[in-house]
Amino acid sequence: MHSIIFQITSKITALARSGYITHARKLFDEMPNRDTVAWNSMLTGYSHLGLHQEALSLFQQMRTSNTKPDHFTFTTTLNACGASSSFLNGTKIHALVIALGCQSSIPVNNSLIDMYGKCLSPFSANKVFQEMNDSNEVSWGSLLFAYTNSGQFDAAASVFKFMPKKVGVAWNIMISGLGQYGEIELCLEMFKEMRESFREPDQYTYSALISACAESLELVYGCMMHAVVIKTGWSSAAEVNNSILSFYAKLGSLNDAMKVFESMGTLTQVSWNAIIDVYMKAGDTNEAFLSFQRMPDKNVVSWTSMITGYARNGYGEEALDFFVGMMRNRLLPDDLTFGAVLHACSSLAILGHGRMVHGCVIRHGFLARVYIGNGLVNMYAKCGDLEGSNLAFNDVYEKDLVSFNAMLFAFGLHGKATQALQLYEDMVASGLKPDKVTFIGLFLTCSHSGLIDKGREFFESMKLVHRLSFNMDHVACMVDMLGRGGYLSEAKDLVIKHSKTGDVTSSCEPLLGACSTHSEVETGTNVGATLIDLEPRKETSYYVLLSNLYCTRGRWKEAEMVRKAMVDEGLKKIPGCSWIEVGNKVTAFLAGQSQPCMEELYTTLHFLELEMRHHCFIDCEN
Repeated sequence: MHSIIFQITSKITALARSGYITHARKLFDEMPNRDTVAWNSMLTGYSHLGLHQEALSLFQQMRTSNTKPDHFTFTTTLNACGASSSFLNGTKIHALVIALGCQSSIPVNNSLIDMYGKCLSPFSANKVFQEMNDSNEVSWGSLLFAYTNSGQFDAAASVFKFMPKKVGVAWNIMISGLGQYGEIELCLEMFKEMRESFREPDQYTYSALISACAESLELVYGCMMHAVVIKTGWSSAAEVNNSILSFYAKLGSLNDAMKVFESMGTLTQVSWNAIIDVYMKAGDTNEAFLSFQRMPDKNVVSWTSMITGYARNGYGEEALDFFVGMMRNRLLPDDLTFGAVLHACSSLAILGHGRMVHGCVIRHGFLARVYIGNGLVNMYAKCGDLEGSNLAFNDVYEKDLVSFNAMLFAFGLHGKATQALQLYEDMVASGLKPDKVTFIGLFLTCSHSGLIDKGREFFESMKLVHRLSFNMDHVACMVDMLGRGGYLSEAKDLVIKHSKTGDVTSSCEPLLGACSTHSEVETGTNVGATLIDLEPRKETSYYVLLSNLYCTRGRWKEAEMVRKAMVDEGLKKIPGCSWIEVGNKVTAFLAGQSQPCMEELYTTLHFLELEMRHHCFIDCEN
């Protein structure tokens, strides 16, 4: 019996390592008897493939099977908790570790420290570390990571100072952590100290430093580090080159990225994925597609990069096609894949496709992921299904600030001001602090529902109560709200007051729209002229609104001059477009383009207008 279990377990391990996790699970489920090693083999398979929710689910099944977990079980399962940021499951497993007397195991304790570090709980990580009778370099490194990962660099510096031996990994953790929070100056200072202490930097050190330059968006520092890499002879290391490639990609330096790519001797999957990202960020989807086609081996990241790039560049249908292709190639999507394809569904506003992706999320066990849940909330809201958005929000077990912000936008955009404001109160009561995005959602809610006084109140509290600074997006939202309410003078004063804090264009646009709506020619002409002077070739809407504004007052000559200026700049008004999905078929309507059933459409619209003006409907609304 033991020999049979050993043979089957070996097959499960081999299948899982080859990526055939479904076949491995089928073989595992068919086992008449399973020992701890068999369970560990399946858990490890899931964990190595990044299927952490599946690993946690399997661990629950192991507990109900009365099979006793061992040290390997705990280290693997705690790794899954850390990778999925599942703090609640991590604490439960910690309790089980104590109950089963495994708290003296150094690997288990190291896994606990690592888990708490990844779940942003350095206090808990330190508690485990302090209770350890014996520790090693991994213990110290994990504790150091716990502090740097949560941005507590004073505590991290203290741990680093008292480390018995400052190995290269410890220096890399400090540099990487500082870089993650954009502290490029401190990264370079740490790098200098490392060299002065005769600790030789390795490829991971340089990779972390260049990634830090990418986070800080500092081209000069990145180029400087690139020169250091060449001078020290690390330019042949694949990891370093991939970081350099990603750095130039993030800063939009296509030519520099291509030079690095062409000079690379060994092209790994990471290299190809990075160059796809470069092309996508430059908006060159064709070259990105050709690079994808040339890749010898494509992994989940390759497909996800294409889906993300297409969605980001406004090619939602192509993003969905790639997602379908990925599924047909039997590649398991991850949370980033689902996030990207949900973004594509949101931009297309096609509910049927969104529901299809939601079904795939459930089937692959990603529903518990906060990131995915937030994407579903946003997708349903953008597709006009507020009820679906609310249900998706309620399904998010451990809601974060992004969850509340997404639902706040959903209520606000659908004109549900009461629910939006109540949600904000619930968020604050839960202990979450609003951020700048929260206030944009609140201003939009007040703008769409005409709550001018409430909007003013939030605008004041943002700085005085929550100590958050305004940016031009907040000012633009306030201008839009005041403009819709007819407070044009106040909106104009707000634009002037904040004109020196950033790009004035974003706040002038809604002011021009408000002037057009309320036929305020004097202010509107000044604002329109300012926008055209700032960006003469960018927006046709400035010219159109200004021309329409002149027409409302019968100033035909000025209107004609604006139209002529638009033509002289080579600009052409983009026709308005809308679409509707009925019976899994999408029908688009383009301004100026006739439809086969226009007569029926006009008849239906006329009937709906009569219904809306009916006294019963008006009474219900009041």
